[in-house]
Amino acid sequence: MIGKLINFYSIDGDYMYKVLLDEKELPKKWYNITPDLPKQLSPPKGDRVKDLPKIFSKHVLKQETSTKRWIKIPKKIREIYREIGRPTPLFRARNLEKMLNTPAKIYYKREDLSPTGSHKLNTAIAQAYYAKKDGAEYLTTETGAGQWGSALSLACSLMDIGCKVFMVRVSYHQKPLRKILMQIYGAEVFPSPSKETEFGRKMLKKDPKHPGSLGIAISEAIEVALKNDNVYYSLGSVLNHVLLHQTIIGLELKKQLEKIDEKPDIIVGCAGGGSNFSGAIFPFVKEKLNERLDCKFIAVEPTACPTLTQGEYRYDYGDTAGMTPLIKMYTLGHDFVPPPVHAGGLRYHGMAPQLSLLVKEKIVEARAVKQKDIFKSGILFSKAEGIVPAPETCHAIKVAIDEAKKCKKSGEEKTIVINFSGHGLLDLKGYEKYLSTEE
Repeated sequence: MIGKLINFYSIDGDYMYKVLLDEKELPKKWYNITPDLPKQLSPPKGDRVKDLPKIFSKHVLKQETSTKRWIKIPKKIREIYREIGRPTPLFRARNLEKMLNTPAKIYYKREDLSPTGSHKLNTAIAQAYYAKKDGAEYLTTETGAGQWGSALSLACSLMDIGCKVFMVRVSYHQKPLRKILMQIYGAEVFPSPSKETEFGRKMLKKDPKHPGSLGIAISEAIEVALKNDNVYYSLGSVLNHVLLHQTIIGLELKKQLEKIDEKPDIIVGCAGGGSNFSGAIFPFVKEKLNERLDCKFIAVEPTACPTLTQGEYRYDYGDTAGMTPLIKMYTLGHDFVPPPVHAGGLRYHGMAPQLSLLVKEKIVEARAVKQKDIFKSGILFSKAEGIVPAPETCHAIKVAIDEAKKCKKSGEEKTIVINFSGHGLLDLKGYEKYLSTEE
């Protein structure tokens, strides 16, 4: 490989800026971290466990509880992965390195290049595929900033099934373009809390101007699934099968780093429920546990919703109404309602059980950052690399910049990898508010 021979330079001496994989190199299996976790994962419990077969399609429910290390990716899903642009490229942020005057090497994995602009399609396609296989007429779901709702809307369209999305009310009004995108793909979109469900009406009766939360939106989506035959609920983060599907990111990333003879010293990603970050790091975690890799994994969340940094590690409901089983995870409490900040997503009260366990065991480090700082970092990245990151992705960029500045002080040439989870071209209203108020 050219990268191995000449350390990321081409033969004529020019810089190489990206590492590509051939379509034939697309992974054929997802990686399930459950059997490799340092401790056994605590199972869901409570009366609601019995409702799981009604809520989820049988295929994803089987994946949720699987202890197999590798799970085959169906041919149809691999074909669609290729259609939406997988494998995705790994870029070197050379201009950002120059602006920071750091000896660190900064790479970013481009999950923003999917049709809906984020990593979310990796699991949306899989979940819609299995729902169709199991006879679903449509899927219900929630969405915060709209990335997940957009992805599932497209996935359902590709699989020719319907989609109903309950969008957190504050985001519904702050991000109308995401709503329009979902509607273009054929989805019905409701501001949550909504008048469409019993629980939504209950919340609106208490507060007609309720800003909403992911916990409330989840409750509404699950209620619809429970009350209708041939309808399943679909979640965009948190659960084991969702993180499983996202490991396509880390598996590709491993191949790309091997091509240029690099080992990551730091992998950083934003964390709201944990799917994009976990998808990037899980294929590397086993190597760290076996002491074959010395890498720091940093999950970054907002100070407005500090689940990992200030939450408790305990059993809690995944939704506000208590319709889900009790799940052991880091949580701020299922009745937590985050402030309506304009940074968008990363507002969930809980965190993926698998990721929570890794944080508890100190294999993953968690950090919380302020909204003002993440937008400042996102603008710096945009000026350097030309790509406008999603506000969620800016959280990861902020910490990557912090780590690169530390390298400037120490003189260390560390390799820092950012999982670039999504672009911000439909989030410009948030940037506008920051630029006009700098808050």
